[in-house]
This record gives sequence, C-alpha cells and structure tokens, in this order.
Amino acid sequence: MIQRLVADGFSKEKIKKLYKDPRVFFNPKGVSLFFVYSESSLDYDQFLSGKSIKMASEYMKKYRKQLDSAQDKYGVDKTIITAIILVETRLGTYLGKRAIINTLSTMASLRDKKVRKLFWESISSPRRLTKRKFENKADVKSKWAYSELKALLKYSARENIDPVSITGSYAGAMGIAQFMPSKALLLGKDGNQDGHIDLFNHTDAIYSIANYLKHFGWKPSTTRQAAHKILYKYNHSNYYVDTLLKISDRLKG
Repeated sequence: MIQRLVADGFSKEKIKKLYKDPRVFFNPKGVSLFFVYSESSLDYDQFLSGKSIKMASEYMKKYRKQLDSAQDKYGVDKTIITAIILVETRLGTYLGKRAIINTLSTMASLRDKKVRKLFWESISSPRRLTKRKFENKADVKSKWAYSELKALLKYSARENIDPVSITGSYAGAMGIAQFMPSKALLLGKDGNQDGHIDLFNHTDAIYSIANYLKHFGWKPSTTRQAAHKILYKYNHSNYYVDTLLKISDRLKG
C-alpha cells in the first residue's frame, strides 16, 4: 500500500509514518460487511414513524437559518436535505465509529491475490457471496477503495485533519451527510465560512448536501420524477429514495 501511494505522488515519509501509526491496521472483520450486506434487510420504515418525523421537524426549527440559506443558495428543498440527514445519520447522532483509513486500506488491499484468499477464508457468515461473486466484487471494490483512499488523504491534507481520526460507516462514508471522501473533496462546502469544510459540522453538512444535489441537476422546479433520479445518485436504492420523498412530504404537511 505504501509503495502504491508513493508511486502515485504521496510523500514517502508521510505515508510510512501514517501506516506505522498503531491506530492504522487492516480490518477484515469490518470490511466483510461488504460481502454480506443486503439492502433489502434495512428497515427504512423506521424513519417514517411519528417520532422520527417529529425529530426531523425539530431539527428543521433548530437549523432553520442554515436550511433556509442553503435552499435559497442552491435551490434544493430543505425538507429533502433534512430527510437525507435523518436517514443517513439519524440527524447527526449516529456517525459510525470505524476509522475510514482502515476500511479503505483493507478493501484496497484485496487487489493482492494472497490477501484476497485469506480474506475469503475469514468470512464465515452464511450470508456471504459465492466465491465467483466475491471475486468479481473484490475486483471492483478494491479499485474503488484505493481511489477513495487517495481522496481521503488529499481531503485530510487540504483541511489539515489527521486522517486516522476520521471515522464513519462500514463503507467508508463520513460525517453528518455520509459523504465518501471523493465527494467530500469535490462537493463539500464551507457553509459556516470558517475556512474549513468539516462534514461533522451541521452547517457544512447542510450546504454540502445541497451542493451535491444541485451538482446532479436539482432545481427549484425539479419534478418528483426528476428528484427520484437525482436522489438515486446519493444512494443507489429505490427504497431509500422513496423513503426520502415520503419524509419530505410529511415534513411539508
């Protein structure tokens, strides 16, 4: 991993120091979720409960100024922004505890056939993929993870953040908006204008989500059908998108 990153232009001294940090380690157990994860097993209906909608309404009141400002600036409905934050991190209360650098480094290492073999043998879940599907997914995900790892290192360097301190989901998504590092690097916004893009800050997260959706075509006149296609870019799940739109309807009601 050090050799690959250095060959791609990262400082040899800094990368060596990074991977000598005792907090940085390969984590097959955590990454194994990529190979047993099932979208159909997620309970999105929990976010449509009266309690969840009430919490989202209170969130909108608390961050009314920021949501109104983002809506005016980017043309994105504030109820949609709130719905995303509700579903992604329960309004910023559930951000994930895995060190993203460990997740992405482990996944990227699956390019190595020996590592892949050991990894396959370590997955004992009855819900794991077949060997053939595992191989195919490992090919795709290892390339994707290496690209995201490089983005994480660039983002953390730009924002002067210790990359090891950035935690998130099992998939490597981070912050209140659950952006992947590449999206944080390209589409993150400094909403509170403090000179840093901090996706663990509510204002920056709100502005970043609005910018993300605008980037993919959201306009004030966006139809429901068009909104569905745009939101699908955020998470490739029709169930997820339908839930966001239902939450938005209830927040408007």
